[in-house]
Amino acid sequence: MVMPHAQATAAANDQLMSQLGRVCERRGLPDLAQRLAALQAWVSDDLRALEGDMAAVERGPRAVQKAALHLLDLGGKHLRPMCVILASRVGTDFDDAARQLAVAVELVHTATLLHDDVVDVGDLRRGAPAARTIYGNAASVFAGDWLLVQALQRVRATRVPGALDRLLAIIDEMILAESLQLEQRGRLHADAGDYFRVVEGKTAALFRWAMWAGGRAAGLDEQACAALETYGLHLGVAFQVVDDYLDFAGSAAAIGKGPLADLREGKMTYPLLLALERDPDLEPIVAAHAGGDHEPPDHAIATIAASLERTGALADSRALALDRVDRGVTALAALPAGPAIDALVTVAEATAHREK
Repeated sequence: MVMPHAQATAAANDQLMSQLGRVCERRGLPDLAQRLAALQAWVSDDLRALEGDMAAVERGPRAVQKAALHLLDLGGKHLRPMCVILASRVGTDFDDAARQLAVAVELVHTATLLHDDVVDVGDLRRGAPAARTIYGNAASVFAGDWLLVQALQRVRATRVPGALDRLLAIIDEMILAESLQLEQRGRLHADAGDYFRVVEGKTAALFRWAMWAGGRAAGLDEQACAALETYGLHLGVAFQVVDDYLDFAGSAAAIGKGPLADLREGKMTYPLLLALERDPDLEPIVAAHAGGDHEPPDHAIATIAASLERTGALADSRALALDRVDRGVTALAALPAGPAIDALVTVAEATAHREK
């Protein structure tokens, strides 16, 4: 039986696909919109099975469980589980083991969001109050830890060779990338190399594991899994760069947070790094609002936005995301053609054009 949460989240995923399709239509990409609709139909049963397992995550009276389920129940894009689904379909199929790996990758991702909201003192997540504002910082931290344990137990139970060891290594990589980002916080002239080290560790690493795990669960050899991993690396970087772009160009209602949220958290995003290199007059304005407790005033937002447009920082950020998508798609050429590969190409291209 599919639980109400699973039905609601499946509906949210349908809405996300439809929203992406509308974006593609507006951008003059009708072919991509049609491919998204076909992808939605192709994986709908897999997504519903996934949602059933997500809804079955243990619910209990403890604050830790309530904080964890508060965020899980808000749903999400579920792009990482989608990677597991499609990678497994490159091989034998999306079976029970692959589905547990898909649940695990979403639990790990959710755990990092709970931790991030505490570190960043975030009040909103997915357009709703962050768990920490309801249950407190301590409960949110422990909720993230609890979800990590839940994820690792699921991976171990699948007995997919190497999956648990690789996920442990990925979590270690993510923590070190978070540490590097913490060290860089508030630095207006952060090194671009450090920016990509953070992105590849904090964001892309989990995409890499999702692709590898799905392929390995479906019986693919190491060479095929390595190609899928490379795709995951570039998809993850593209995803983060688009997130950076949307911090300046997206609407608060769509992305679920206020304007320049990353700047207020002291994070130097890719568009901002480009603009600071190209427009020295921007530095004092950014310095005044980096790491601040309040939203920048309208005039500061307008000045930063004008600089990002004038310097081409926004356009070049979108171009970088598209380049990473191209590189990810190129990596797939090492694998036999088929509907799963076509679907992965569609996911990558849609990621570069998303607006939330």
